[in-house]
Amino acid sequence: MPHQQTIDPKGCADLILRSKRVVALTGAGISTAAGIPDFRGPQGLYVTRRYDPEAVFDISAFRRDPAPFYEFTRDFLGVIHDTEPTFTHRFLAERESRGKLTAVVTQNIDSLHQKAGSENVISVHGDYWTSHCQACRREFAFPQMEEMVREAPVPQCSCGGVIKPDIVFFGEAVHDLDRAASVVAASDLLLVLGSSLAVYPAAFLPEQASGDVVVVNKGDVGLPPQEGRYFVDADLDDFFRDVERLLTQA
Repeated sequence: MPHQQTIDPKGCADLILRSKRVVALTGAGISTAAGIPDFRGPQGLYVTRRYDPEAVFDISAFRRDPAPFYEFTRDFLGVIHDTEPTFTHRFLAERESRGKLTAVVTQNIDSLHQKAGSENVISVHGDYWTSHCQACRREFAFPQMEEMVREAPVPQCSCGGVIKPDIVFFGEAVHDLDRAASVVAASDLLLVLGSSLAVYPAAFLPEQASGDVVVVNKGDVGLPPQEGRYFVDADLDDFFRDVERLLTQA
């Protein structure tokens, strides 16, 4: 079995400088520094508020009675309302603005990449950035949804239809998986950030990468070592502050 390789901030900065098509794949770990706990972690909303994810995020249950989902959503939107993107969120948005990073593929539903300024975000599990009426398909932006959630137990469109955020429920297909696989396959550097790669089908995406892969995550990662894969067990913001400083000096 190949030896697991690591890389320091200078090595990562050098890879970014040499690359033309960087893609980031992000998981819950990129947002924990912003104050958003992993749903299933010891301080996650599933645990602290005793939500049953199988009921809250089951599409059949939502269609029968959307109220439990919106109870969870009020808590979740309360957490993220004043939450600011982390340094790493902004680092990725800056790389995109400079034409270096082509896309962010995220497993998160918190919309912090968009708040940081990233434009080409592929949210494979969906997010709260947009919502749609289940009857007439009218689209609602994030601020509209926030307001309606505060005002009604179950937000409804003017046509009478129930509004559902564009997040992926159990029983629904993930979003844009083919597009995510395509941008990963076309990348010459994939940054896997804050993901243990334990949730499929997103976890299979690094296998599509033909270039180098740098994984930065606290704890174990479900990706076997091989040539061109580098693993860093470190705090994301600390690591990428060093990378940013080195890129600025280059």
